Amino acid sequence: MSGEAMLVFDEGLTAYDFGHGHPMSPVRVDLTVRLARALGVLDQLKVVPAPIADDALLTTVHTAEYIAAVKRAGENPDVPDLEHGLGTDDTYCFPRMHEASAHVVGASVEAARAVWSGEVVHAANVSGGLHHAMPSLASGFCVYNDPAVAIQWLLDQGAERVAYVDVDVHHGDGVQAVFYDDPRVLTVSLHESPTTLFPGTGSAGETGGPNAPGTAVNIPLPPGTGDAGWLRAFHAIVPDVLKAFRPSVLVTQHGCDSHVEDPLAHLTKTIDGQRAAYVALHDLAHEICDGKWVATGGGGYAIVEVVPRAWTHLLAIVAGHPIDPATPVPESWRDEVRMRLGQVAPSRMTDGRDAAYTDWSSGYNPDTWLDRSIKATRDVSFPLLGLDPTY
Repeated sequence: MSGEAMLVFDEGLTAYDFGHGHPMSPVRVDLTVRLARALGVLDQLKVVPAPIADDALLTTVHTAEYIAAVKRAGENPDVPDLEHGLGTDDTYCFPRMHEASAHVVGASVEAARAVWSGEVVHAANVSGGLHHAMPSLASGFCVYNDPAVAIQWLLDQGAERVAYVDVDVHHGDGVQAVFYDDPRVLTVSLHESPTTLFPGTGSAGETGGPNAPGTAVNIPLPPGTGDAGWLRAFHAIVPDVLKAFRPSVLVTQHGCDSHVEDPLAHLTKTIDGQRAAYVALHDLAHEICDGKWVATGGGGYAIVEVVPRAWTHLLAIVAGHPIDPATPVPESWRDEVRMRLGQVAPSRMTDGRDAAYTDWSSGYNPDTWLDRSIKATRDVSFPLLGLDPTY
């Protein structure tokens, strides 16, 4: 990698906190940064604090009415506002919710600014990736949609085309909804089937609005899909659609809740498969848009076993110095986990799996749900992007 890389992070970003017992604990972000520091990854990154997005920036995606509702909810967290999705069973209200959420948005926009200006080639915000938030509705642990605001900022600065790839186990419905009829934005989401997992959207037939046919690409995966199947699906679709779209910038969301140990979903990937996906996205950024890459976090609820290792791998790849999967996890970090959380942390940066897969060109097997899903997406999306859906 040529050029400096950046992490946008400060301790204030851990204030995005729904409280004790909520699965989206900010501890996962804190542990990630501490592990990355212990392994020397932060030495390879320019680390900068995050600004707080102002209302003018937020209203490029969210309605003024919704922003006012978020502010009220943060001032009176015991009073739910179900009309705006605030105070539901998954998206609790908490004090100063607006400020904490706007801080996450500011971090993603700062990452986008640094990449677009040429200050760095790659930039990351692991606290971000809140992809379910809608313009006037909180959803799925997401209050403001930081990837969408960052993408809109890039468009407003003159980016002709932006591609967004979402590898979270849940469909990236909020980002898709914001740009569904905008031909300048390609949204690609690989996720567990909407028939078995929230938010129940993301079928292959969702391909973009009337003014933007082909700019939404959805790859719903069967429950139980592991590294080999997930990577087969990724490589059968994502490189081709990105090359056809020719984005100026690549924005990615790296929810690691596709892991077999994640408590909220049903895929069976490992750290090794997730790392392979990050490497592939890094390489595609260099191949198609001169390396301009903005990476965010996302879901991930195995906060000791999975998230810190997965996102430390991501940050190392962003920095241009990938970590050998066989690298031991530093004992100092494992001791901290034991003292703080009373848990035994993993001992290596790998799950010991081989992230190999069988390429789509080897042939289509109609007897498998996975291959039928891949073919369905290719059949509906490829022609809209000028691609041949056959092998």
